[in-house]
This record gives sequence, C-alpha cells and structure tokens, in this order.
Amino acid sequence: MLKLITWNVNGIRSAYKKGLIEFLEREDPDIFCVQETKAHPEQCEPMIQRPAGRSSYWSSAVRKGYSGVATFAREEPDSVAHGIGSPEYDSEGRFVITSHGDFTLYNIYFPNGGSGPERHEFKQRFLRDLSLHLRPKVEAGERIIVVGDYNVAQTEIDVYDPVGLSAESGFLPEEREWMSRFLDMGFVDAFRHFHPGEREAYTWWDQRTRARLANRGWRIDYVCVTRNLAPRLRSAAILDGQQGSDHCPVVVEMS
Repeated sequence: MLKLITWNVNGIRSAYKKGLIEFLEREDPDIFCVQETKAHPEQCEPMIQRPAGRSSYWSSAVRKGYSGVATFAREEPDSVAHGIGSPEYDSEGRFVITSHGDFTLYNIYFPNGGSGPERHEFKQRFLRDLSLHLRPKVEAGERIIVVGDYNVAQTEIDVYDPVGLSAESGFLPEEREWMSRFLDMGFVDAFRHFHPGEREAYTWWDQRTRARLANRGWRIDYVCVTRNLAPRLRSAAILDGQQGSDHCPVVVEMS
C-alpha cells in the first residue's frame, strides 16, 4: 500500500513550529508533498530537510519567502525534475516532479490569480501550458499523479457560497472550465472518486475572516491520478481537523 499526503503548509518553518514533524510521524506517509514552503532548504532546520529519515526534493522561488514546493519520500525516486522547462514558472518554485517505478508524481503549487489582472493572466497561461505539457504524456499512457494546491474549485459543492464567490479568482468560469477539461483529459479526482456528492468538504479557509470557525471554505487541494491508476485507489480523505496552516492535508492510499 502506498500512502500519499499533500498539504499547503503556508510556510514550512512556521508549520514546523506548529507540529509538522509530529503530524508526519503520526500519519507516516510514504510520500509527503508540501506547497508554499516559503523557504530554501538551507534556511530550515535539519529536521525539516530530512524529516524522519526521508529524502527531500525542493524547488524554491528565486524570490525569498515566496511560493516553493518540496517532496519527501521514504524511498528515493528514480529521477527528479524541478520544473517543466519554463523559466517563467520554474523561477517561482512551482514544480517538483519525481518518478517512482511505474508512475510519475507532479507536486505543484498553482498560481493564485487574485492580486490583479497581471497575475490572473499569469495563472491562465500556467493552466494552459500545464495542460499542453501533460496531454501528450496522458495520451501516451503514462501513469501520472498530480497533487497540490490547484487554487481552483471545480463545482458548486466545492465552495461554501457558489453564488457570492462566482466572480472570485479560483472560482471563475474559465478556471472551473479548465478543471473540467483537465479531468476530461484523462484524470480522476481521487477525493470525488470516493465521495462524489459530499458537501462542506473543504481544504482552505480564509484566515483574515476566521472562516474556518464556520467552515466557510473552498476545496482547492487535490490528488488527481490518470485513469489507468484509478483502479489502484483504495481511499481518499480530507484531514480537516489538522491545524497548522490555512489549508489542511489531503491523504490518498493506493495499492
């Protein structure tokens, strides 16, 4: 059995002070993917660099204290890439891509487009380019898992107020349409595979409005697998009781 967890930790050094290592030791995943590390590995405690003896693979933004992803694995992957060959995205530390035997894992921190028109366009370009990158691989039958903070909620049950949020970045019509096309390309949303109609299942809450207290959330963190991996899915869950970030972890088990 393979246990995989993804979590936007909103600053890995901050999460470390809030029990990140204890969480990792308790859940004991085979692969642990984090987004928004906001750090370079050399800025972190040794315990963060190789938690519980796992090997770690980081992609950090050129800009300090911004973005960044890291993948921690019990077994060393066959290969590691830190981007998709686009300086525009790779300089922001948005990808760690690891190969594990018969599947490839993409750990991605998707852009947030909410700060203005320029970042909105950057995000839309990112979504288009990611699809262009993945499509030939999916069509060739490669087994791929894409985890991370997608910064997109797909359906009305994935947000607490679909009418009020319909003009907000992350729930815009073009973003929801992209997510539908992404799945149609050949991916399965692991959580919805097991919980197709579940409501109020969220992974992010706005800290500024203390939204978590009333569960006014969004489901924007995913584990998606290509259809040829779907038969191996055994469970998927949102660990919404886990504190330490404005996001919570998503866990998937596969045979």
